Amino acid sequence: MTRIAQGDRGAFATFYDATARSVFGIVLRVLRDRAQAEEVAQEVFLEAWSSATKYNASIGTPAAWINTIAHRRAVDRVRSVERSTARDQRHAAATTEATVPDVSDIVVARDEGSRVREALAALPEKQRTALALAYFDGHTQREVAEMLDVPLGTVKTRMRDALRKLRTYLEEGGT
Repeated sequence: MTRIAQGDRGAFATFYDATARSVFGIVLRVLRDRAQAEEVAQEVFLEAWSSATKYNASIGTPAAWINTIAHRRAVDRVRSVERSTARDQRHAAATTEATVPDVSDIVVARDEGSRVREALAALPEKQRTALALAYFDGHTQREVAEMLDVPLGTVKTRMRDALRKLRTYLEEGGT
């Protein structure tokens, strides 16, 4: 390992020949995919070459050291794939829910929308205007009173009466 840390390619080739089968076996057992195992095993040996100076003989043998690196790299790959898959599934679920509404919901919403428009059209103009300013334009009742130049109580009465008429109209099915 000292020679590998000094950049000795021949020593690394010998080390590779002695450990390649066990490294690949460890990675393959964790990943269960030959192509990914080959890729991760290559990463393990690149890491071993570049970090050979970090090897400590008092902790373990060179084979144990590289096998530990191999196992950690393989587990990291599994975790990375799992996170990626979970992220893709969350994105797909969010996209699917947002872009594919239930057809029955669309039909019901259109039907209800047309019934509400009919009911609004049946209201007297002053009541319809007060409701439109408050509910569609987002104004408070006080603001509506100022805009229409009528007392606040008049706006409240118009809106209360309009809502009652709308409820009656919608409950009776538009008759």
